[in-house]
Amino acid sequence: MKIASILENKTIEKRIAITLETAKKYLSLGFEVFLSENYGSHLGIKDDEYRELGVSIEKNDKEIITNTDIIVQLGLLDDDKSSLLKENQTLIGVLNPYDNKDKIDHLVEKKVNTFSLELLPRITRAQSMDILSSQANLAGYKAVVESFANFEKAIPMMMTAAGTIPAAKVLVVGAGVAGLQAIATAKRMGAIVFATDVRMASKEQVESLGGKFLTVEGAENLETEGGYAKEASDDFKIKQEELLSETLKKIDIVVCTALIPGKKAPVIIKEDMINNMSAGSIIYDLAAIQGGNTAHTKVDEVVDKNGVKIMGESNILNRLPTSASNLYSKNVFNFVSNLYDKENKKININLDDEIIEKTLIK
Repeated sequence: MKIASILENKTIEKRIAITLETAKKYLSLGFEVFLSENYGSHLGIKDDEYRELGVSIEKNDKEIITNTDIIVQLGLLDDDKSSLLKENQTLIGVLNPYDNKDKIDHLVEKKVNTFSLELLPRITRAQSMDILSSQANLAGYKAVVESFANFEKAIPMMMTAAGTIPAAKVLVVGAGVAGLQAIATAKRMGAIVFATDVRMASKEQVESLGGKFLTVEGAENLETEGGYAKEASDDFKIKQEELLSETLKKIDIVVCTALIPGKKAPVIIKEDMINNMSAGSIIYDLAAIQGGNTAHTKVDEVVDKNGVKIMGESNILNRLPTSASNLYSKNVFNFVSNLYDKENKKININLDDEIIEKTLIK
């Protein structure tokens, strides 16, 4: 079987889906591997390094798409390339089916096997394929680093003969994978860290990392069976706003990570809360691409609101493309391995397998 990946639009996406390590693994499974010319050159991977492994490097992306069985990407192919896909071909990526419904429906009508990896179930067997966790982990780390780089004070407490500099106070909103990594990173760098989340199960995890968990009195546990956050009741939201409003008066840096899969991000940091924050404070909003957790988040812009900087990027992982590609490509390889019938050398779409059933768009 032939597996391929073509270069993404690098202004939007710098990650790649097949690294040297995973190319070698595909070849050892018996796949032929095809990649675009200069596929990994922006990450320092030369075409000749792929060729030495046995990978075919092609100039014409359309020929690659037309002549391969499986195409692995980060996002959905653009329209002219997507139109080349045909019956029984397989497309695997982070396809954002909620925003790309019409385009994906068209692929399904053409009987293209379309798998979107953000739909993976939260089960033990799928952990090695969990692209949301691997990428969110890096995003949480990088959000803290970017916030600290823009903060104009020292982060750890420093005691000097000239006086003491107090430690920066950080609030992490949302204690999922990204939030927990943000807490750990901020603590390692010497900050005092607070965190809040609608899922009560997060309390123990936050405290194990040295963070202080902020609990709304009489809080309800808002966690789905799949382990994601669900929308809060109006009463909970009011109590949460009161707690946040008081907390933010003493916070220097806020990292927002709260997302509800398939929905617009909840606006948690309201305008009056921002007005109560000290000038020079930073808010980094990892939910920017889904509307943002603050009242003033703008994608790929730094918004200055009364001296408070609000930051949010469309793709923070473009700042860590090598590390992110290494993890993503391994997730994808593990998914393909599960999908591949090694004995008969073909794709086996076994809908009794929860991983396949949940990720296949029907």
